[in-house]
Amino acid sequence: MSWLARLCAGACIVATSSLSPLHAQTYPDKPIRVIVSIAAGSVTDVIVRAAAKDLEAKLGQPLVIENRGGAAGILAGQACAQSAGDGYTLCVIYHSTMSYNPVQFDKLPYDADKDFVPVTRLFFLTEGLFVNADVPAKNVAELKALAQAKPAGLNFATLGNASFPDLFRVWLNNQWGTKIVGVPYKGGGPAAQALAANEVQLTRFGVGNFRGAMDAGKVRMIAIAADQRSKQFPDVPTLKEAGLDYPGQGWWGLAAPKGTPAPVVEKVNAAFVAVFSDPKFAEFLDKQLVVPAATGPADFAKFLKEDRKAAEDLVRTANTPKQEYKSQ
Repeated sequence: MSWLARLCAGACIVATSSLSPLHAQTYPDKPIRVIVSIAAGSVTDVIVRAAAKDLEAKLGQPLVIENRGGAAGILAGQACAQSAGDGYTLCVIYHSTMSYNPVQFDKLPYDADKDFVPVTRLFFLTEGLFVNADVPAKNVAELKALAQAKPAGLNFATLGNASFPDLFRVWLNNQWGTKIVGVPYKGGGPAAQALAANEVQLTRFGVGNFRGAMDAGKVRMIAIAADQRSKQFPDVPTLKEAGLDYPGQGWWGLAAPKGTPAPVVEKVNAAFVAVFSDPKFAEFLDKQLVVPAATGPADFAKFLKEDRKAAEDLVRTANTPKQEYKSQ
């Protein structure tokens, strides 16, 4: 290498190493894209959009929400992994993206361990088991009897093959000896609309997606996925009380593409933690039937490892073979 090349190489290294601190000082100086791994109108999308105003005030720049629903979060995960790690793309991820997809699929278009920088966990979902109001089952025992009488006669809304709702469907079929059919949707909102219209007869999703349909008498919740009954729905038994001792809990969090500078991650984390820890916003989250659970980046990274292990155990229990992902 000539002295000129060595000089240029050295200058480039110095310039590159000085980018991160300078970038962190001026960050953000333009709008920030937020990829949400679910369809518009779903409870997580509603929460992120509600938080955006306060987040924009703290970060000083607009947040541009981009919904990438479908394929159990794989499409959004791919979009995030292919984005620049400059702090101007943030990714709202969930249990399928980071925990279930890696243990259920080969040849994912992203690497859950290498392509993302954990920023913060945001909240845990309170999920429910729902049926269409016309389904002649008032409780889980009656639903089981109906499903066994018509082994392939019920449709179940999912987020795609091998998604968390679909995994529950497979587990139910294994437990009950049935053939309930999975039908994919791009989010809890579309799934709730499908259930209300009787396109599908049952599903398991975050409760917040179904409040309107329940209030309209089109959907009925027959069990809730929680350690104890909800104060808002005291007459609805937990899954365990109803005889479905199914492990696993849904969650949502925030990540950034690999290479995002640590000072930028810390700045974004501080803004999101402040908003999701605010008592007034916590009241809003409670109405959406979710539990705020913001963390620091290191704690979120530790949680992701533990949740992956839990996903591996659950997939093993559900006896679902790993399959090759085929792009959609």
